[in-house]
Amino acid sequence: MPPNELVQSWLLKATHDLETAKIVASHLPDFNDVISFHCQQAIEKALKGYLVSLDIEFKPVHDLGYLLNLTSTKDGSFDVYFEEVDRISRYAVQIRYPDSIIILTKSQILEAIAMADLIFGLVTQKLG
Repeated sequence: MPPNELVQSWLLKATHDLETAKIVASHLPDFNDVISFHCQQAIEKALKGYLVSLDIEFKPVHDLGYLLNLTSTKDGSFDVYFEEVDRISRYAVQIRYPDSIIILTKSQILEAIAMADLIFGLVTQKLG
């Protein structure tokens, strides 16, 4: 797949995850695990699309910190979001399995949605 098509494919998948998080938050606000998982996925896929556009190879992992570190090798503008993105990464991993239950507040869920929206917006802005 040509790089530009691959970038667009990553962004489409990121859009689907971001919109899923927003819809679930709106209609099923107690489904914190699903909401935070899709926020993590939206950020991951947006960053992967951006990495493709920067011609940076990456391992097939779900670690947002790793992806952000790779991005910073050519664009350090995302570095200020490392702490927030890393926290969202932990939410998604910890709540994926039934033996790792964490309780997220409504505020934490809203922050996760806002951060996913922000990262996706920054990526799409940079890509034009």
